[in-house]
Amino acid sequence: VSHYGPFWDHVLGYWKASLESPKKVLCLKYEDVKKEPLGCVRKVANFLGVPFTPEEENKEIVEEIVKLCSFENMSNQDVNKSDTRSQEKPISNSDFFRKGEVGDWVNHLSPQMSEILDQITEQKFQGTGFSFH
Repeated sequence: VSHYGPFWDHVLGYWKASLESPKKVLCLKYEDVKKEPLGCVRKVANFLGVPFTPEEENKEIVEEIVKLCSFENMSNQDVNKSDTRSQEKPISNSDFFRKGEVGDWVNHLSPQMSEILDQITEQKFQGTGFSFH
């Protein structure tokens, strides 16, 4: 159950938009952001049409943005640490934070659950040209 709508519909909507307007949609993989955060922040700035100036690069603005937006910093913000569930909002901000590690899903899903999700995902994305692999 997803309280924010079907996950696969969100992914396919984004995928289709990226194919129709590649200059308007930027796709970054979480693994790439974790591996090369500075390069990804620069890529986002370029995509938005506001690349960093040499002066900003010299002042290490990119590094500061990476620190401010890091998993560690964001997950430690009071708004993201508190449990704010309610009838209207059954999911708390803290639910969106686990460890921030690539591959940590294996600590939350059994092999059987993973296999079922892979089958559903394959079925939902069949014929779209989109693949997680």
